[in-house]
Amino acid sequence: MRGYNFSKFIPEKLQNGGFDGLLNIFTQLLNYTAGDANEALAWMNELDKQHHFTSNEYGMGDFIDDLKDRGYISQEDPQGNFSITAKTEQTIRKSALEEIFGKLKKSGKGSHNTNTSGLGEEKNADRREYEFGDSLDQIDMTASIHNAQLNHGINDFHMTERDLEVEEKDFKTLTSTVLMIDISHSMILYGEDRITPAKKVAMALAELIRTKYPKDTLDIVVFGNDAWPITVKDLPYLQVGPYHTNTYAGLELATDILRRRKTSNKQIFMITDGKPTCLKEGNRYYKNSIGLDRKVINKTLNMAAQCKRLHIPITTFMIARDPYLQQFVRQFTEVNGGKAFYSSLKGLGEYIFEDYIKNRRKTVR
Repeated sequence: MRGYNFSKFIPEKLQNGGFDGLLNIFTQLLNYTAGDANEALAWMNELDKQHHFTSNEYGMGDFIDDLKDRGYISQEDPQGNFSITAKTEQTIRKSALEEIFGKLKKSGKGSHNTNTSGLGEEKNADRREYEFGDSLDQIDMTASIHNAQLNHGINDFHMTERDLEVEEKDFKTLTSTVLMIDISHSMILYGEDRITPAKKVAMALAELIRTKYPKDTLDIVVFGNDAWPITVKDLPYLQVGPYHTNTYAGLELATDILRRRKTSNKQIFMITDGKPTCLKEGNRYYKNSIGLDRKVINKTLNMAAQCKRLHIPITTFMIARDPYLQQFVRQFTEVNGGKAFYSSLKGLGEYIFEDYIKNRRKTVR
Protein backbone atom coordinates (compact mmCIF):
# COMPACT_ATOMS: atom_id res chain seq x y z
CA MET A 1 0.00 0.00 0.00
CA ARG A 2 1.39 3.39 -0.99
CA GLY A 3 1.37 6.44 1.24
CA TYR A 4 1.48 6.79 5.03
CA ASN A 5 -0.59 5.20 7.73
CA PHE A 6 -1.14 7.64 10.59
CA SER A 7 -1.97 6.57 14.13
CA LYS A 8 -2.23 8.24 17.51
CA PHE A 9 1.15 8.97 19.13
CA ILE A 10 1.47 7.32 22.53
CA PRO A 11 4.75 8.32 24.26
CA GLU A 12 6.68 5.58 25.97
CA LYS A 13 6.81 5.72 29.73
CA LEU A 14 10.06 7.29 30.90
CA GLN A 15 12.49 4.73 32.23
CA ASN A 16 14.81 6.90 34.28
CA GLY A 17 14.68 5.11 37.60
CA GLY A 18 17.83 4.27 39.51
CA PHE A 19 20.86 6.41 40.17
CA ASP A 20 22.21 6.60 36.59
CA GLY A 21 18.91 7.70 35.10
CA LEU A 22 18.34 10.34 37.77
CA LEU A 23 21.94 11.57 37.47
CA ASN A 24 21.39 12.21 33.76
CA ILE A 25 18.33 14.33 34.54
CA PHE A 26 20.18 16.14 37.32
CA THR A 27 23.13 17.09 35.09
CA GLN A 28 20.79 18.32 32.37
CA LEU A 29 18.93 20.53 34.83
CA LEU A 30 22.21 21.98 36.12
CA ASN A 31 22.73 23.55 32.69
CA TYR A 32 19.51 25.51 33.12
CA THR A 33 20.02 26.45 36.79
CA ALA A 34 23.56 27.77 36.21
CA GLY A 35 25.04 25.08 38.42
CA ASP A 36 22.63 25.63 41.34
CA ALA A 37 22.27 22.14 42.84
CA ASN A 38 19.43 23.13 45.20
CA GLU A 39 17.31 24.55 42.40
CA ALA A 40 18.01 21.53 40.18
CA LEU A 41 16.91 19.14 42.94
CA ALA A 42 13.77 21.23 43.54
CA TRP A 43 12.93 20.95 39.83
CA MET A 44 13.50 17.22 39.99
CA ASN A 45 10.99 16.91 42.83
CA GLU A 46 8.39 18.76 40.76
CA LEU A 47 9.12 16.70 37.64
CA ASP A 48 8.96 13.51 39.68
CA LYS A 49 5.37 14.34 40.65
CA GLN A 50 4.44 14.49 36.96
CA HIS A 51 6.59 11.75 35.42
CA HIS A 52 7.28 9.43 38.37
CA PHE A 53 11.05 9.11 37.99
CA THR A 54 11.43 7.47 41.36
CA SER A 55 9.79 4.39 42.86
CA ASN A 56 8.89 2.92 46.22
CA GLU A 57 12.27 1.16 46.21
CA TYR A 58 14.42 4.16 45.20
CA GLY A 59 13.27 7.68 46.11
CA MET A 60 14.68 11.19 45.84
CA GLY A 61 16.13 10.92 49.34
CA ASP A 62 18.11 7.84 48.27
CA PHE A 63 19.33 9.71 45.18
CA ILE A 64 20.51 12.71 47.22
CA ASP A 65 22.34 10.41 49.65
CA ASP A 66 24.05 8.66 46.71
CA LEU A 67 25.04 12.03 45.20
CA LYS A 68 26.78 12.92 48.48
CA ASP A 69 28.34 9.48 48.99
CA ARG A 70 29.70 9.35 45.42
CA GLY A 71 31.15 12.85 45.55
CA TYR A 72 28.79 14.66 43.16
CA ILE A 73 27.52 17.22 45.68
CA SER A 74 28.76 18.60 48.97
CA GLN A 75 26.96 20.23 51.89
CA GLU A 76 29.56 22.49 53.45
CA ASP A 77 27.25 25.51 53.54
CA PRO A 78 26.29 26.37 57.17
CA GLN A 79 22.68 26.69 56.03
CA GLY A 80 22.72 23.18 54.61
CA ASN A 81 22.65 24.14 50.91
CA PHE A 82 24.17 21.78 48.39
CA SER A 83 26.89 22.66 45.87
CA ILE A 84 28.24 20.64 42.98
CA THR A 85 31.80 19.31 42.96
CA ALA A 86 34.53 19.12 40.32
CA LYS A 87 33.37 15.57 39.59
CA THR A 88 29.93 16.88 38.64
CA GLU A 89 31.42 19.62 36.46
CA GLN A 90 33.35 16.99 34.52
CA THR A 91 30.22 14.83 34.25
CA ILE A 92 28.33 17.78 32.75
CA ARG A 93 31.07 18.30 30.14
CA LYS A 94 31.04 14.62 29.19
CA SER A 95 27.26 14.64 28.99
CA ALA A 96 27.35 17.67 26.71
CA LEU A 97 29.93 16.00 24.46
CA GLU A 98 27.84 12.84 24.15
CA GLU A 99 24.65 14.82 23.54
CA ILE A 100 26.05 17.14 20.88
CA PHE A 101 28.73 15.14 19.17
CA GLY A 102 27.52 11.58 19.70
CA LYS A 103 29.82 8.76 20.66
CA LEU A 104 33.37 9.90 20.14
CA LYS A 105 36.30 7.50 20.24
CA LYS A 106 38.90 8.83 22.60
CA SER A 107 42.49 9.04 21.46
CA GLY A 108 45.53 9.59 23.61
CA LYS A 109 47.20 11.56 20.84
CA GLY A 110 45.45 13.76 18.37
CA SER A 111 45.93 16.96 16.43
CA HIS A 112 44.85 18.58 13.20
CA ASN A 113 46.11 17.33 9.88
CA THR A 114 47.35 19.93 7.41
CA ASN A 115 47.12 19.77 3.65
CA THR A 116 50.90 19.25 3.42
CA SER A 117 52.34 15.75 2.87
CA GLY A 118 55.92 14.58 3.21
CA LEU A 119 58.01 13.75 6.26
CA GLY A 120 55.18 14.06 8.72
CA GLU A 121 53.75 12.16 11.67
CA GLU A 122 50.66 10.27 10.49
CA LYS A 123 50.44 7.83 7.59
CA ASN A 124 48.12 8.53 4.68
CA ALA A 125 47.20 6.59 1.54
CA ASP A 126 49.83 8.13 -0.74
CA ARG A 127 52.81 6.06 -1.94
CA ARG A 128 55.92 6.99 -3.94
CA GLU A 129 59.36 5.70 -4.88
CA TYR A 130 62.25 5.99 -2.43
CA GLU A 131 64.27 9.20 -2.60
CA PHE A 132 67.62 9.99 -1.01
CA GLY A 133 67.04 11.32 2.50
CA ASP A 134 63.91 9.28 3.28
CA SER A 135 64.10 7.63 6.69
CA LEU A 136 63.83 3.86 7.19
CA ASP A 137 60.58 4.10 9.12
CA GLN A 138 58.91 5.58 6.03
CA ILE A 139 59.61 2.48 3.91
CA ASP A 140 56.67 0.14 3.46
CA MET A 141 58.55 -3.16 3.71
CA THR A 142 55.61 -5.35 2.67
CA ALA A 143 55.00 -3.35 -0.49
CA SER A 144 58.77 -3.14 -1.20
CA ILE A 145 59.21 -6.95 -0.97
CA HIS A 146 56.20 -7.39 -3.23
CA ASN A 147 57.76 -5.00 -5.76
CA ALA A 148 61.04 -6.93 -5.66
CA GLN A 149 59.25 -10.22 -6.36
CA LEU A 150 57.43 -8.71 -9.33
CA ASN A 151 60.53 -7.02 -10.72
CA HIS A 152 63.11 -9.81 -10.25
CA GLY A 153 61.20 -13.02 -9.70
CA ILE A 154 61.36 -15.47 -6.80
CA ASN A 155 64.27 -17.52 -8.16
CA ASP A 156 66.52 -14.47 -8.44
CA PHE A 157 65.12 -12.53 -5.52
CA HIS A 158 66.97 -9.36 -4.59
CA MET A 159 65.97 -5.83 -3.71
CA THR A 160 67.19 -2.60 -5.25
CA GLU A 161 66.56 1.02 -4.49
CA ARG A 162 63.91 1.13 -7.21
CA ASP A 163 61.90 -1.57 -5.45
CA LEU A 164 61.54 0.49 -2.28
CA GLU A 165 58.15 2.10 -1.71
CA VAL A 166 57.74 4.99 0.71
CA GLU A 167 54.62 5.88 2.68
CA GLU A 168 53.75 9.54 2.72
CA LYS A 169 52.86 11.06 6.07
CA ASP A 170 50.74 14.05 6.98
CA PHE A 171 52.22 16.83 9.03
CA LYS A 172 50.50 17.73 12.25
CA THR A 173 49.66 21.22 13.38
CA LEU A 174 48.48 22.66 16.67
CA THR A 175 45.49 24.96 16.80
CA SER A 176 44.74 27.67 19.34
CA THR A 177 41.08 28.56 19.60
CA VAL A 178 39.25 31.28 21.47
CA LEU A 179 35.53 30.66 21.93
CA MET A 180 33.60 33.91 22.44
CA ILE A 181 30.16 33.70 24.06
CA ASP A 182 27.71 36.58 23.99
CA ILE A 183 26.12 37.00 27.46
CA SER A 184 24.14 40.15 26.72
CA HIS A 185 20.51 40.38 27.80
CA SER A 186 19.30 39.68 24.25
CA MET A 187 20.51 36.09 24.61
CA ILE A 188 17.41 35.35 26.70
CA LEU A 189 14.92 37.77 25.14
CA TYR A 190 11.77 36.85 23.24
CA GLY A 191 11.25 33.66 25.23
CA GLU A 192 14.28 31.94 23.71
CA ASP A 193 17.06 30.54 25.89
CA ARG A 194 20.21 30.95 23.81
CA ILE A 195 22.78 30.87 26.60
CA THR A 196 22.20 27.25 27.69
CA PRO A 197 22.98 25.77 24.23
CA ALA A 198 26.03 28.05 24.04
CA LYS A 199 27.28 26.75 27.41
CA LYS A 200 26.71 23.16 26.35
CA VAL A 201 28.69 23.70 23.17
CA ALA A 202 31.57 25.30 25.08
CA MET A 203 31.71 22.42 27.58
CA ALA A 204 31.53 19.83 24.80
CA LEU A 205 34.25 21.56 22.80
CA ALA A 206 36.47 21.71 25.89
CA GLU A 207 35.95 17.99 26.52
CA LEU A 208 36.58 17.20 22.84
CA ILE A 209 39.92 19.03 22.89
CA ARG A 210 40.92 17.43 26.19
CA THR A 211 40.28 13.90 24.89
CA LYS A 212 41.01 14.02 21.16
CA TYR A 213 43.26 17.07 20.62
CA PRO A 214 45.14 17.42 23.92
CA LYS A 215 47.90 19.55 22.39
CA ASP A 216 45.45 22.19 21.16
CA THR A 217 44.47 25.10 23.39
CA LEU A 218 41.00 26.49 24.08
CA ASP A 219 40.36 29.82 25.79
CA ILE A 220 36.87 31.07 26.55
CA VAL A 221 35.88 34.74 26.50
CA VAL A 222 32.46 36.10 27.48
CA PHE A 223 31.34 39.56 26.45
CA GLY A 224 28.60 41.94 27.52
CA ASN A 225 29.33 45.59 28.33
CA ASP A 226 32.94 44.43 28.80
CA ALA A 227 34.79 41.22 27.99
CA TRP A 228 36.64 38.89 30.33
CA PRO A 229 38.12 35.39 30.22
CA ILE A 230 36.57 32.48 32.09
CA THR A 231 37.77 28.93 32.66
CA VAL A 232 36.07 25.70 31.66
CA LYS A 233 35.32 25.22 35.36
CA ASP A 234 33.20 28.41 35.29
CA LEU A 235 30.95 27.33 32.43
CA PRO A 236 28.20 25.52 34.37
CA TYR A 237 27.63 28.68 36.43
CA LEU A 238 27.55 31.11 33.48
CA GLN A 239 24.49 33.37 33.26
CA VAL A 240 23.28 36.17 31.04
CA GLY A 241 23.51 39.62 32.63
CA PRO A 242 21.78 42.97 32.14
CA TYR A 243 24.38 43.80 29.52
CA HIS A 244 24.61 45.35 26.09
CA THR A 245 26.82 43.69 23.46
CA ASN A 246 30.42 44.95 23.25
CA THR A 247 31.63 42.70 20.43
CA TYR A 248 34.66 44.93 19.92
CA ALA A 249 35.90 44.30 23.48
CA GLY A 250 35.43 40.54 23.04
CA LEU A 251 37.43 40.48 19.82
CA GLU A 252 40.14 42.69 21.31
CA LEU A 253 40.59 40.37 24.30
CA ALA A 254 40.49 37.23 22.10
CA THR A 255 43.17 38.70 19.85
CA ASP A 256 45.40 39.58 22.81
CA ILE A 257 45.10 35.99 24.08
CA LEU A 258 45.99 34.51 20.70
CA ARG A 259 48.96 36.86 20.28
CA ARG A 260 50.52 35.18 23.32
CA ARG A 261 50.01 31.69 21.92
CA LYS A 262 53.07 30.27 20.18
CA THR A 263 51.07 28.21 17.66
CA SER A 264 50.85 29.23 14.01
CA ASN A 265 47.20 28.26 13.54
CA LYS A 266 44.83 30.50 15.45
CA GLN A 267 41.10 31.01 15.20
CA ILE A 268 38.13 32.62 16.92
CA PHE A 269 34.70 31.03 17.26
CA MET A 270 32.00 33.56 18.18
CA ILE A 271 28.48 32.62 19.34
CA THR A 272 26.24 35.69 19.19
CA ASP A 273 22.89 37.08 18.13
CA GLY A 274 24.89 39.32 15.81
CA LYS A 275 24.10 42.82 17.07
CA PRO A 276 26.91 44.95 18.59
CA THR A 277 25.37 47.70 20.71
CA CYS A 278 28.14 48.94 23.00
CA LEU A 279 31.64 50.41 23.16
CA LYS A 280 33.75 51.47 26.11
CA GLU A 281 35.27 54.94 25.84
CA GLY A 282 37.51 55.66 28.79
CA ASN A 283 35.37 55.20 31.90
CA ARG A 284 32.02 55.50 30.15
CA TYR A 285 29.99 53.19 27.95
CA TYR A 286 28.60 54.26 24.61
CA LYS A 287 25.35 52.31 24.11
CA ASN A 288 22.67 52.20 21.44
CA SER A 289 20.28 49.26 21.12
CA ILE A 290 18.17 50.81 18.34
CA GLY A 291 19.08 49.36 14.97
CA LEU A 292 22.73 49.16 13.96
CA ASP A 293 24.71 52.11 15.28
CA ARG A 294 27.25 53.31 12.68
CA LYS A 295 29.88 54.18 15.31
CA VAL A 296 29.68 50.76 16.99
CA ILE A 297 29.52 48.84 13.72
CA ASN A 298 32.50 50.58 12.09
CA LYS A 299 34.76 50.00 15.09
CA THR A 300 33.71 46.33 15.21
CA LEU A 301 34.45 45.95 11.49
CA ASN A 302 37.86 47.56 11.98
CA MET A 303 38.62 44.95 14.65
CA ALA A 304 37.60 42.19 12.22
CA ALA A 305 40.01 43.63 9.64
CA GLN A 306 42.80 43.74 12.24
CA CYS A 307 42.22 40.03 12.98
CA LYS A 308 42.58 39.32 9.28
CA ARG A 309 45.94 41.12 9.19
CA LEU A 310 47.04 38.93 12.10
CA HIS A 311 45.91 35.78 10.20
CA ILE A 312 43.17 35.07 12.76
CA PRO A 313 39.98 33.93 10.99
CA ILE A 314 36.70 34.43 12.82
CA THR A 315 33.89 31.91 12.48
CA THR A 316 30.60 33.46 13.56
CA PHE A 317 27.73 31.27 14.71
CA MET A 318 24.72 33.52 14.26
CA ILE A 319 21.65 32.48 16.24
CA ALA A 320 19.26 35.29 15.32
CA ARG A 321 17.06 35.31 12.22
CA ASP A 322 16.62 39.06 11.60
CA PRO A 323 17.62 39.82 7.97
CA TYR A 324 19.38 43.11 8.83
CA LEU A 325 21.47 41.35 11.50
CA GLN A 326 22.39 38.57 9.11
CA GLN A 327 23.41 41.23 6.60
CA PHE A 328 25.79 42.71 9.19
CA VAL A 329 27.29 39.27 9.87
CA ARG A 330 27.86 38.80 6.14
CA GLN A 331 29.68 42.14 5.99
CA PHE A 332 31.69 41.28 9.12
CA THR A 333 32.69 37.92 7.61
CA GLU A 334 33.72 39.49 4.32
CA VAL A 335 35.97 42.01 6.07
CA ASN A 336 37.65 39.29 8.15
CA GLY A 337 37.78 36.60 5.46
CA GLY A 338 36.31 34.11 7.89
CA LYS A 339 33.10 32.10 7.85
CA ALA A 340 29.57 32.44 9.15
CA PHE A 341 26.93 29.88 10.04
CA TYR A 342 23.30 30.92 10.44
CA SER A 343 22.39 28.22 12.90
CA SER A 344 19.36 27.24 14.86
CA LEU A 345 19.99 26.53 18.52
CA LYS A 346 19.33 22.86 17.87
CA GLY A 347 22.13 22.52 15.31
CA LEU A 348 24.66 24.83 16.95
CA GLY A 349 26.86 22.09 18.41
CA GLU A 350 27.07 20.09 15.18
CA TYR A 351 28.09 23.19 13.21
CA ILE A 352 30.91 24.05 15.62
CA PHE A 353 32.10 20.46 15.85
CA GLU A 354 32.27 20.01 12.08
CA ASP A 355 34.02 23.33 11.53
CA TYR A 356 36.59 22.63 14.24
CA ILE A 357 37.42 19.19 12.86
CA LYS A 358 37.55 20.34 9.23
CA ASN A 359 39.81 23.28 10.01
CA ARG A 360 42.95 21.38 9.09
CA ARG A 361 44.60 23.96 6.98
CA LYS A 362 48.17 24.44 5.88
CA THR A 363 50.37 26.55 8.13
CA VAL A 364 50.94 29.89 6.42
CA ARG A 365 54.03 31.01 8.33
